[in-house]
Amino acid sequence: MQFLSDNAAAVHPKVWDAMRAADGPQPPYDNDGLSQGLDAAFSALFGRPCAAIWTATGTSANCLALAAMVPPHGGVLCHREAHIETDECGAPGFYTHGAKLILLEGEGAKLAPGTIDAGLAAIRKDVHQVQPQALSITQASEYGRCYRPHEMAALAATADRHGLGLHVDGARFGNAVAFLGCPPWQACQGAAALSFGFVKNGGMGAEALVLFDQGLADLVRLRRKRAGHLQSKGRFMAAQILAMLDGDLWLENARAANLAAAALAAAAGGRLMHPVEANEVFLVLSDAERAALRGQGFSFYDWGPAGARIVTAWNSDPDHVAALAQAISAL
Repeated sequence: MQFLSDNAAAVHPKVWDAMRAADGPQPPYDNDGLSQGLDAAFSALFGRPCAAIWTATGTSANCLALAAMVPPHGGVLCHREAHIETDECGAPGFYTHGAKLILLEGEGAKLAPGTIDAGLAAIRKDVHQVQPQALSITQASEYGRCYRPHEMAALAATADRHGLGLHVDGARFGNAVAFLGCPPWQACQGAAALSFGFVKNGGMGAEALVLFDQGLADLVRLRRKRAGHLQSKGRFMAAQILAMLDGDLWLENARAANLAAAALAAAAGGRLMHPVEANEVFLVLSDAERAALRGQGFSFYDWGPAGARIVTAWNSDPDHVAALAQAISAL
C-alpha cells in the first residue's frame, strides 16, 4: 500500500489515450498543432494572455524560469526548505550560471511580506553583495500549506515594491487550487512565471511553464534549446498537458488526492505536524510506530528522527486509505 509519493502514482488513462492520438507525422520542435495550442489553452484557464511551454521535469521548469529572470550576479529569495534549495542538486545555480539562492524562514515553508522586507533590509545596496532579482515561492508549499489569495496578493505587492520578479513553483498547484476553491489565477496572482505541475497529478512526463510576460517566454524558448530540453517530438508532451486541462481533469485529480489526505488527517489527531491543506500528511511517529505501520504493508518516507511524510495521489485506493487511517488511529 503505497504512500511514498504522488510521483509513484499511475498515469491517468486519458493521458495515455491523448499520447496515442498524437502519433503520426507532425512538424517537430514546437511546430505541431498541440504545442502551438498550449498558449490559448492556458490563456483561457487563467483569463489573461500568457505563453505556455512544455518541459520534461519540474526542475527544468523552475530553473528555466529563474534563468530568464535572474542574471548570474543576482539572487533569488526563497524559503530555506524550498525545493529549489533542498532537492534540485544545485540546478538553479547551474541554469542561471551562478545566481545565488538567498534563504529565508517561515512557518510551514511559507514566506510572508515582513520576512521578505527584513531579508532585503539586511543586504547592502552595493557592488559587494548579491542583489536579489526574484522571489520564488511554492504553491502548495513543501509542507503542503497553501497561500490564500490575499496572501498571494500581499506577496505580489511586496515583490513589485522591491522590483522583484515573482516565480511560483506549482509542482502541486492543482492541489492548492482544489483546496482554496478559487479561480486558478488567484492562486498565483502577480506571478511572472508559474511552474504548473502535472506529473504528480496524473501526467506521465510533462510539466507546463506558464509565463505571463511574453519577453520571458522568448528567453525561455532559447534557454530551453540551449539546455538540451527542446524535444523534437514535443507533441507527446503537449498532448499530456492538454488532456489534463480538458474538462478540468487536473482539478478533479487534485481533489481526489486531497480528499484521501483529509481522511488520513482526520485519523491522525494530535500527531499532525502541519495542517493538511493539500495531499501531504506529516505525522509525529516513533521508530516503533513507523515499523508497525510498515509491518502492516504501508510504505512512506521517514521525516526526521521522529516523523513521517505520507503522500496521497489522484488514484489512491480508498481501501488502502481507510486501512491506513485505521492503523494510525490504532497506534
